[in-house]
Amino acid sequence: MLRTVQLGSCVSIQGIFVRLLSNGLMQVRVGNRLYSGRPVDSRAA
Repeated sequence: MLRTVQLGSCVSIQGIFVRLLSNGLMQVRVGNRLYSGRPVDSRAA
């Protein structure tokens, strides 16, 4: 499942969902790299 996380105030990364961490952050995979950030809520268009 493709998910988006926010790193800082200006950087968002979209990748494959890996797991939800105990501190509320979400981990996504882009290629071989893992990124942890705040999950971005999906909105209806």
